Amino acid sequence: MICVQTVDYSVIVNNEMMGPIIPGRELRQGDSLSPYLFILCAEGLSALIRKAECCGDLHGISICTNAPTISHLLFADDCFLFFKADEKEAQVMKNILHTYELASGQAISLPKSEVFFSSVVPTSLKDTITNILGVRAVMGTCKYLGLPSMVGRSKEATFGFIKDRIWHKINSLSGKCLSKIDREVMIKLVLQSIPSYIMSVFLLPNKLVDAIEKMINAFWWGNGSNLHRGLHWMSWERLSVHKNFGGMGFKDLTSFNVAMLGKQSWRFQTDPSSLVSRLFKARYFPDSDLIGSNIGHNPSYVWRSIFSAKIVVKQGTRWRICSGVNIPFLGAPWLKDVLSLSTTNPIFEPLIQVNLSEFIDQDLKVWKAPLMCSLFDAHTAQAILDTPLQPLVTEDKMIWKGGKSGKYYVKSAYKICVSEIVDNSHMYVHGRWNLIWKLKVPPKIKNFLWRVCPGCFPTRARLSSRGVSCPLDCVQCSNNYEDSIHILIECPKVVQVWRNANLWDTIDSVLWQDYNIHALIFTFLQNFPSGHCELMATVMWSLWKSQNMKLWQQ
Repeated sequence: MICVQTVDYSVIVNNEMMGPIIPGRELRQGDSLSPYLFILCAEGLSALIRKAECCGDLHGISICTNAPTISHLLFADDCFLFFKADEKEAQVMKNILHTYELASGQAISLPKSEVFFSSVVPTSLKDTITNILGVRAVMGTCKYLGLPSMVGRSKEATFGFIKDRIWHKINSLSGKCLSKIDREVMIKLVLQSIPSYIMSVFLLPNKLVDAIEKMINAFWWGNGSNLHRGLHWMSWERLSVHKNFGGMGFKDLTSFNVAMLGKQSWRFQTDPSSLVSRLFKARYFPDSDLIGSNIGHNPSYVWRSIFSAKIVVKQGTRWRICSGVNIPFLGAPWLKDVLSLSTTNPIFEPLIQVNLSEFIDQDLKVWKAPLMCSLFDAHTAQAILDTPLQPLVTEDKMIWKGGKSGKYYVKSAYKICVSEIVDNSHMYVHGRWNLIWKLKVPPKIKNFLWRVCPGCFPTRARLSSRGVSCPLDCVQCSNNYEDSIHILIECPKVVQVWRNANLWDTIDSVLWQDYNIHALIFTFLQNFPSGHCELMATVMWSLWKSQNMKLWQQ
């Protein structure tokens, strides 16, 4: 206690030091001992509640048969207290809180506290309990720890605050003069991170996700404070493709949502002893594990959300084989290159109740090859024999195939979602895009090259094809059709620039092979030294900048 009782503060006011100030609570704010001291005190509150339970003075709640009974849940200095809607139990709980308050010096904030009743509690009893506790009754529509405590019929209305927060953030950013690089950073690190916390518990409605993605897309292509200005040169689906396949690497929010929820599903599967796992198992899959579960009758929205991520867990989970005693031969993901052996195949019907241990020589730690060849066709037998058995493995355990440690990672789960489940490969654009992003040039030049290659480049010819009324002649030479290949390569004044940079002969040799800007850039990047490529990219960006300065600033 000497460590926390001897603290004092000094503050600077008008460049003069004032103090010392000795805090009355004897604890410095942010002291590393404070959380531990608080936990020790809170353990006293838990002990008082458990003692009342043992004496029969309090009764917690159980959501279904065989589910653990819960009387209190603590998170830092917030707590949920559960007891029967009874005048006697309300008085017991009030006495416990009063005892804790006297012992710890921590007063309950009654104005911030609320009580929620089930629908069958009479109004008179509600009023009595509310008066005893000195708190107000609510309908359960508030938030707790930043999440809605209840989800109604309209999911969009429940989670609409996410859209509002993103909209306010975009409005605060739109008035600033942000480059494409600034916008990319803001989207990836700020805008798309806003719903991450909620996505880890709830599956957001499709309409809400679409609205959020449209807002972010408008911010990316927008111009200044008016988000409706600026052409949307590429759909959000293509922008969310990985940078190595022609996109900008923005998150597909639906896939990211499922990957975040998959972390909860993974915990249910790998940590069945935790309280939340025991609760959900008792309610929704008492006779199986998560992978073998069904949606069930009258499910909560949280369970619907977590259940939607089961496919990701099933796709990314593998058994690490030791003896095989705990691993079913059918329906379990233990094969190396195949998800699992089907339980509906009539050939495997006699093996439904068989474990994997029957096919492993436990002494030598190898497969029983003769048995495999006698029971299965050559393809199935070979798939089993190709699955490695590692002598150093000490237990049958479920691991995540996306990481070396075997632990679940949202990043690897997201890759599984977009590549194997959603399969966005049809959005890929041909080209060695990674060569652009590897260039040692400023990010604005890399972004410029990325926009040139897929045609997201506002030349006069491209603007005209999108319905924008503008002249088609080149700003520099005034007598040609201004498209990408002309403005960056063929314009006489541009050719002179390339000659001065000693790159024209190289570009001219490539130009004869590939007569479009997309193929020319990639051919150049693949076949010439990095120094030439960096110079080529920088000159192209400078040509575009000079074109704009000629047009707008004379």
